[in-house]
Amino acid sequence: MTEITYNFKPVTHCDMCGADASNFKILGHRLNRTQGKNPGKVSGISTTIKECVSCGLIFSDPQPVPANLQDHYGIPPAEYWNDDYFKANPESIKAVVEKARNYGGPDGKILDIGIGVGFAMKGMLEAGLNVTGIEPSEPFLNYAVSKIGIPKDRIVQSSIEDAQFPDNYFDYINFGAVLEHLYSPSTAIARALKWVKKGGKIEIEIPNAQWLMSKIFNLYYRLTMQPFVSNISPMHAPFHLYEFTLDSFLRNGKLNNYKLIHHHYFVAPTYLNSLLDKPLQYLMQKTGKGMQLIVVLEKQ
Repeated sequence: MTEITYNFKPVTHCDMCGADASNFKILGHRLNRTQGKNPGKVSGISTTIKECVSCGLIFSDPQPVPANLQDHYGIPPAEYWNDDYFKANPESIKAVVEKARNYGGPDGKILDIGIGVGFAMKGMLEAGLNVTGIEPSEPFLNYAVSKIGIPKDRIVQSSIEDAQFPDNYFDYINFGAVLEHLYSPSTAIARALKWVKKGGKIEIEIPNAQWLMSKIFNLYYRLTMQPFVSNISPMHAPFHLYEFTLDSFLRNGKLNNYKLIHHHYFVAPTYLNSLLDKPLQYLMQKTGKGMQLIVVLEKQ
């Protein structure tokens, strides 16, 4: 296990709805490694996982902040994701392009925040869209340039917190699997809202706090008398700090002056045997308990 030094920052209010700590409840503990069936029998450092009862946001309290952010995101992509991540999904790329064209317009200015290895951005460029990317990780940026073929001058190497763009400049902003990594999602949304034009759209994909599989895993931990939960992974890859609900964005919209105009859920395979996989996917589809939540925000 790689040695990482952390500072631990107490959480005094919900980042998405502003509720104070009296509205938090403890869900359990999360190790700084994958946990398996018996996390109580493995060595590791744990942090407490809480839920805001006002909006359903799930987070770590205290928040583990690495002394150097590159300890989390400066690792090579192959060490961060499994092999499937490096296989382009034509249907997924097509969906990204269609949404960018729909929300941004054929001649609109588009910002892709957190391009990763760059499949989605490459698809938008090949479709003739005017897209700029942000990527804070140098290894990921280099992969996007050298392996995927994205022009380097189209990518800004920066965190969203440090990036600089004109106000009211973009027609559409895409947050793909980014917000859950940021220490203040609400601040990042507010920053993106400054860059997008009035009436412009921001699409965000994030982990669903109501994911059925997490609830099943957590029930197993409770039944086996283990004080752990499967939610988020603040101290190991993929370093998720938050899980969100639809209500998180409805309440945050009142703070940041946006309107939630669309949402849907991505179910994803359960990786269980076929007798369980299909029924559970069907149940997740019907109940809104898929793995990912996708929301579209409109600047007011």
